[in-house]
Amino acid sequence: MLIAAPAGTTVKAVADGSVVFAEWMTGYGMILIVDHGNGYMSLYAHNDALLRNAGDRVKRGDAVASVGNSGGQGRPGLYFELRRNGQPVNPNTWLQKR
Repeated sequence: MLIAAPAGTTVKAVADGSVVFAEWMTGYGMILIVDHGNGYMSLYAHNDALLRNAGDRVKRGDAVASVGNSGGQGRPGLYFELRRNGQPVNPNTWLQKR
Protein backbone atom coordinates (compact mmCIF):
# COMPACT_ATOMS: atom_id res chain seq x y z
CA MET A 1 0.00 0.00 0.00
CA LEU A 2 1.22 3.51 -0.78
CA ILE A 3 0.58 5.98 2.03
CA ALA A 4 0.77 9.65 1.03
CA ALA A 5 2.90 11.71 3.42
CA PRO A 6 5.10 14.79 3.23
CA ALA A 7 8.81 14.22 2.58
CA GLY A 8 10.73 13.87 5.82
CA THR A 9 7.80 12.46 7.83
CA THR A 10 9.00 9.94 10.41
CA VAL A 11 8.27 6.29 9.59
CA LYS A 12 7.65 4.13 12.67
CA ALA A 13 7.85 0.37 13.16
CA VAL A 14 4.42 -1.29 13.39
CA ALA A 15 5.65 -3.93 15.87
CA ASP A 16 8.72 -5.16 17.73
CA GLY A 17 11.31 -6.97 15.66
CA SER A 18 14.76 -7.05 14.08
CA VAL A 19 15.88 -5.13 11.01
CA VAL A 20 16.99 -7.69 8.43
CA PHE A 21 17.57 -5.38 5.44
CA ALA A 22 18.26 -1.64 5.19
CA GLU A 23 19.59 -0.29 1.89
CA TRP A 24 18.72 0.55 -1.70
CA MET A 25 16.72 -1.98 -3.76
CA THR A 26 15.68 -1.50 -7.37
CA GLY A 27 11.97 -0.72 -7.61
CA TYR A 28 11.69 0.07 -3.90
CA GLY A 29 14.35 2.76 -3.45
CA MET A 30 15.59 3.05 0.12
CA ILE A 31 13.90 0.11 1.86
CA LEU A 32 13.95 -1.23 5.38
CA ILE A 33 12.59 -4.69 6.28
CA VAL A 34 11.74 -5.75 9.84
CA ASP A 35 11.32 -9.41 10.87
CA HIS A 36 8.61 -9.66 13.56
CA GLY A 37 8.80 -13.43 14.06
CA ASN A 38 6.17 -16.09 13.29
CA GLY A 39 6.86 -15.57 9.58
CA TYR A 40 5.82 -11.88 9.59
CA MET A 41 7.91 -9.14 7.99
CA SER A 42 7.07 -5.48 7.36
CA LEU A 43 8.56 -3.52 4.46
CA TYR A 44 8.97 0.27 4.44
CA ALA A 45 10.06 1.64 1.05
CA HIS A 46 10.51 4.82 -1.06
CA ASN A 47 12.24 6.43 1.93
CA ASP A 48 14.49 9.48 1.89
CA ALA A 49 16.67 8.14 4.73
CA LEU A 50 17.00 4.95 6.75
CA LEU A 51 17.47 5.43 10.50
CA ARG A 52 18.31 1.81 11.39
CA ASN A 53 20.78 -0.78 10.16
CA ALA A 54 20.45 -4.51 9.55
CA GLY A 55 20.79 -6.28 12.89
CA ASP A 56 19.17 -3.47 14.93
CA ARG A 57 16.30 -4.36 17.27
CA VAL A 58 13.24 -2.09 17.12
CA LYS A 59 10.18 -1.65 19.28
CA ARG A 60 6.72 -0.74 18.04
CA GLY A 61 6.66 3.00 17.42
CA ASP A 62 10.44 3.40 17.02
CA ALA A 63 11.53 5.68 14.17
CA VAL A 64 13.03 3.55 11.38
CA ALA A 65 13.10 5.87 8.33
CA SER A 66 11.87 9.13 6.84
CA VAL A 67 9.42 9.42 3.96
CA GLY A 68 10.76 10.27 0.54
CA ASN A 69 10.29 9.37 -3.10
CA SER A 70 13.34 7.19 -3.71
CA GLY A 71 11.23 4.46 -5.32
CA GLY A 72 10.47 6.55 -8.38
CA GLN A 73 6.85 7.39 -7.60
CA GLY A 74 7.41 11.07 -8.43
CA ARG A 75 5.86 12.25 -5.17
CA PRO A 76 6.66 11.58 -1.52
CA GLY A 77 4.97 8.65 0.16
CA LEU A 78 5.61 5.51 2.14
CA TYR A 79 5.26 2.14 0.44
CA PHE A 80 4.23 -0.28 3.22
CA GLU A 81 3.84 -4.01 2.86
CA LEU A 82 3.26 -6.82 5.32
CA ARG A 83 4.27 -10.38 4.44
CA ARG A 84 3.76 -13.72 6.16
CA ASN A 85 5.99 -16.57 5.02
CA GLY A 86 6.93 -14.50 1.99
CA GLN A 87 3.35 -13.86 0.85
CA PRO A 88 1.72 -10.40 0.98
CA VAL A 89 -1.12 -10.06 3.50
CA ASN A 90 -3.57 -7.25 4.21
CA PRO A 91 -1.72 -4.90 6.60
CA ASN A 92 -4.79 -3.04 7.90
CA THR A 93 -4.96 -5.03 11.16
CA TRP A 94 -1.37 -3.98 11.97
CA LEU A 95 -1.85 -0.30 11.18
CA GLN A 96 -3.35 2.20 13.59
CA LYS A 97 -4.32 5.74 12.67
CA ARG A 98 -2.48 8.21 14.89
